[in-house]
Amino acid sequence: MNRSLLKFTLLLTTALSTFPVMAGENTTAVPMQAKQTGTYYVQVNLAGTSKSELMLDTGSEYLVINEKTLRLLKDEAQVKYVKDVTGVMADGSEIRVPVYHLAHLRIGDRCVIEDVEVAVFRGNSRQILGLSALRKVAPFGVSLEPASLTLSNCQDTPGSREHLASEIDGHDALNEHHDIASIINSASH
Repeated sequence: MNRSLLKFTLLLTTALSTFPVMAGENTTAVPMQAKQTGTYYVQVNLAGTSKSELMLDTGSEYLVINEKTLRLLKDEAQVKYVKDVTGVMADGSEIRVPVYHLAHLRIGDRCVIEDVEVAVFRGNSRQILGLSALRKVAPFGVSLEPASLTLSNCQDTPGSREHLASEIDGHDALNEHHDIASIINSASH
């Protein structure tokens, strides 16, 4: 294949692979803030009670909150315990992490997501925007110039509380074993 045709094919493939995020009718761009450590943070409002900067981490299976945030959400009855997962630390040790069902959250000013599972880490751990939330706004894209997160399928307002409460009650409290070393390592730094 000649070089011109190869360049055209690569350009077309790249354009088409990003097309759903760029051309979607229901997309929302959310500014990110770069930190000195080379990480990016996004403003997130958790169920209308806790506004926080969460680190963007597509390697994290769960959205991660700390115990302080969990207490705020419990006080407002916005979370319900679902299950425990066992994570394997980088040194091979295991840790049990509770997972809760969060009624809703808002990423940036306008992107509302409902029905999200969140892992809770002890103490004042770093909070992480992980895949349990990001899957709900897929396809999503990350731009570094300017630093922004482009999300699809956002809602404008949270749905009815009655519907959500019946969904939460349907979850069984299960114990699962997962390799969640990436979220544990990210939160412990």
